Amino acid sequence: MNSSILVTGGAGFIGTHTVVQLLNQGFKVTIIDNLDNSVEEAVYRVRDLVGPHLSVNLQFHLGDIRNKEDLEKLFSQAKFDAVIHFAGLKAVAESMAHPFRYFDNNLIGSITLYQVMAKYNCKKLVFSSSATVYGQPKKIPCVEDFELKAMNPYGRTKLFLEEIARDIHTADPEWKIILLRYFNPVGAHESGKLGEDPVGIPNNLMPFIQQVAVGRLPELNVYGHDYPTKDGTAVRDYIHVMDLADGHVEALKKLFTKQDIGCLACNLGTGHGTTVLEMVTAFEKASGKKIPIKFCPRRPGDATEVYASTEKAASELNWKAKYGIEEMCRDQWNWARQNPWGYKKPPTK
Repeated sequence: MNSSILVTGGAGFIGTHTVVQLLNQGFKVTIIDNLDNSVEEAVYRVRDLVGPHLSVNLQFHLGDIRNKEDLEKLFSQAKFDAVIHFAGLKAVAESMAHPFRYFDNNLIGSITLYQVMAKYNCKKLVFSSSATVYGQPKKIPCVEDFELKAMNPYGRTKLFLEEIARDIHTADPEWKIILLRYFNPVGAHESGKLGEDPVGIPNNLMPFIQQVAVGRLPELNVYGHDYPTKDGTAVRDYIHVMDLADGHVEALKKLFTKQDIGCLACNLGTGHGTTVLEMVTAFEKASGKKIPIKFCPRRPGDATEVYASTEKAASELNWKAKYGIEEMCRDQWNWARQNPWGYKKPPTK
């Protein structure tokens, strides 16, 4: 595969893991990232992992997809065969407090990207959507043809962007678009060199558990312990980030090999729900550390129980998740143990 892929937000958690898999499969990759919630060190780690021979196929550009000039510069200098679009903000609680940030980054950024893609006749897109488009589903597992009704501004930006993709394809059927609805990505590259390193106090469960395990935070806040679930905590479909990365490679291959794709939505999940407390127990087992817990009220905009139907990804993308929560916790702890301060240097005392 000598195809050239633009990866927006490619320095982020899911982006870096996907870029490693793309390079290993022979793709040429260009990353554009504004480093709003990521660091360039992660890109150096990607180079280190794939080695000098494949690293020549990776370019990094500091830029912002909201800035048309940044995109014009890239598209006028190189021909891209497809785009994987990760760039965006992704915290439910933050989106409820600061919706304009989400409209600006996620909606305006994406629309700007699509306009430039159309101008340069790059009409193959893999879009990073989310299980939040299902809101609180009436029944589970979540099937792709369910009614979509996001419960918070973050989820609504993903839902609006799915609708925009469908409209773009309707207006110009040359576009081939795959919308990947992620469930809850966790874990890390097995080497321990790449992982999730959020800026500030983590919004997601696993980085939060990890920072407690390495002593950066005193206790884990568990939001909601009165849900109608087996232990009172929310149920999610946690998926290993390397499984997710492979799902993107399979989606990309489909864009290059199949003609009538249209605008296709697929879940990427394991099909199994796990409670917050079950995940804490699994992480304690993997790490040998006790995780102190503080129960807090539910967060607004959080659903009770969400997990994926996986049949469509299996039939359309020839993909299914390989890893369970033991491997997710093992790899998360391996990353945490080697990088207690993420990509940053430890603070001087």
